[in-house]
Amino acid sequence: MLQVVVFSLVPFIWWLITAREKENFLHWLGFKKPLITNKKQFFTLFLSSIVLFSLPTIIILPKLVDSSNLAISQFSGKGRAVFLPALIYSFIQTGLSEEILFRGFINKRLSAKFGFTIANFSQALLFGLLHGFIFYSFVGLWGIIIIVTITGSVGWIIGWINEQRAGGSIIPGWLFHASSNLLMSILAMFNLI
Repeated sequence: MLQVVVFSLVPFIWWLITAREKENFLHWLGFKKPLITNKKQFFTLFLSSIVLFSLPTIIILPKLVDSSNLAISQFSGKGRAVFLPALIYSFIQTGLSEEILFRGFINKRLSAKFGFTIANFSQALLFGLLHGFIFYSFVGLWGIIIIVTITGSVGWIIGWINEQRAGGSIIPGWLFHASSNLLMSILAMFNLI
């Protein structure tokens, strides 16, 4: 919960100063019912994106980083006993906090000022750089470039899905992000990565 509070602090202060009179905080961030026109196409895109972006992580990340340096290493080899902590880690600690900051705050505020294309690229780059920074002491320059590219691409897709396919709701992005993290956590739980 601490990470959610920390990642929500700047957005909350910004909202207090600029938008408190206009709409409530959660709606301002994009916590609203997704507006999905073609549900079958949306869920196909959603599931295929999770698989597509999990594959590079499963294949490339272990070659770049010792698995003991990954956040999911806390679940390594512990099986079903750590499923609840893995759910909390995936859906609250990382999924929710990062979606609030990157897609709910940065993407939406930059979109209002510069348009969706620049905003989505910017938030995706920042998202990728954050993940690259996390690993900077474990991998060389090429490793950082690969990590920033993969996670930045994921951030771009999440932003695109939220804004272009879900009517500005960050809920699909949160579920996408959390599901991907949960998949990686489950693989670690059973020593599959």
